[in-house]
Amino acid sequence: MITKPLYLLIIAVWLVSSCSVNEVITTQVNELDVANIAPSEELLLDIGIVEFGNGVPENNDAVKTGIYEEVRSAEARYLPYHLKTTLQATGHWGAVRVIPSRNAFVDVVVNGVIKNSNGEFFTLQIKVEDSMGHQWYQKTYETQTGISSYDEYRDRINDPYQNVFNDIANDLHEFVAKIPVKRVKQIRQVSELQFFGVMAPLSFAQHLTNKEDGTVSIIRLPAVNDPTVVRLRQIRERDRLVIDTLNEHYANFYYGIAIPYEEWRKISREEQINYRQVKRSATMHTLLGIVVLAGSAALETDNSSHSSVRRMKRGMRHAGMSQGLETIFTGLTRRSEAKIHIESIKELSESFGTEAAPMVVTVEGEARRLTGTAAAQYESWRRLLKQIYQAETGFSNEIDVGIPSRNEQ
Repeated sequence: MITKPLYLLIIAVWLVSSCSVNEVITTQVNELDVANIAPSEELLLDIGIVEFGNGVPENNDAVKTGIYEEVRSAEARYLPYHLKTTLQATGHWGAVRVIPSRNAFVDVVVNGVIKNSNGEFFTLQIKVEDSMGHQWYQKTYETQTGISSYDEYRDRINDPYQNVFNDIANDLHEFVAKIPVKRVKQIRQVSELQFFGVMAPLSFAQHLTNKEDGTVSIIRLPAVNDPTVVRLRQIRERDRLVIDTLNEHYANFYYGIAIPYEEWRKISREEQINYRQVKRSATMHTLLGIVVLAGSAALETDNSSHSSVRRMKRGMRHAGMSQGLETIFTGLTRRSEAKIHIESIKELSESFGTEAAPMVVTVEGEARRLTGTAAAQYESWRRLLKQIYQAETGFSNEIDVGIPSRNEQ
C-alpha cells in the first residue's frame, strides 16, 4: 500500500522531471531587400553608425539584472559593425562606416541603444536622422532566437539577431525610397558644407542656416570652380580614409570577439530557458521541497514487512535527491562556462576600450602618430586637419597628406 508521503513524493518527482517550457526552434528571418540594379552614384547616401548605447542601468547589479557591463560594452561595438556589413550587402547605400562619435560628418546617422540582449531576446532602439536634421524615424526592434540560431552548421554570415538587422536595413531603404531626388542631393550637399564649415568657418559658415525646428537648410552653394572647394574635398577624402582605417580596428574587434561572444549568448539563452522553467514550476518545486523535508521524517524505509515496498520507498527517495542534485550541478556547470566566456569578452572589451592600435599619417613627408581610443584618434586627426588648413590656407599642391596606416609596433 502506498502511503500519503510516498504518493506525494511520486507526484512531485514526476512533475519536476516532466515540467518544461516551450521554446522557439527556428527564428523566422525576414528576407533582406537587396538592390537588383545599382543606383546612381549621386543618389547614394553615406551612412555613419555611431557606437550603440549599452543600456546598462545605473547602480547595475549583474546578479539581479543579468546585465554584465563588460559584455554590453563589447556589444555596443560589435553589433554596429554587423549592422554595417548588413547594410553594405544591400547595395542601396554609399559608404557605410562605424563612426566613433557623432562629430564625423556623414549623410545619414544611425544611433542605437541596446535595451535587452541575453542570447534569447534582443531589443534594440534605433534613431535615424540625416545631415539636414530631419529625423527619419525612431523605432524599437525585437527578436527571439531559436535553437537553430546557434547551430554549429548554420550560415555564419547570419548573426543570431539577424532578423533585427534585416528589418533595420529594409526600413531604411523603404524610407529613403520615398524621399524626393532633390532632397537626397541636398542631404549630400549639407553634409559636405558642414565639413567645410568646420575646416574653414570664415569661408563657409554662412552657406547654411539653422532653423528654429533644429533642421538645416542651404542658403547658397559654393561656385563649382572654387579652388578652395577642390582643396577641401581633398581634405575630406583623407578624413574618410582615416575613418576607414579606424573601421579596420572595429573589424579586428568584431572578428576577434565573435567566438566567445556567440558562446556566451548561447549559454545565456539556455539559462533564460531554464530560469523560466524554474519560475513556471515554482509551485511544484515548493511542493517537492516540502515533501522531501516532510517525507524524510515520515517516510520510513524499514517499517514495511514487504521488502519490495521498502526498496520502492528507498528508490523514490533516491530519485528525489538525485533530481535535486542533478539540477544544482547542471546550474553550477553552466554558470562556470558562462563565466569563462564573460571573462574572455571582458578582456577583449577592455583592450578595445583602452587604446586602439596606433595610426600613422604622413603630412609633407613627416609621420604623425595618433594614439588612444578610436574616438581619441579621430579627434586628434580632425584637429590636425584644421591646423594644417589654417596654417596654409588650404592644401596646396606641395602639401601631401599620405594614406593613413597602422603602426607596426
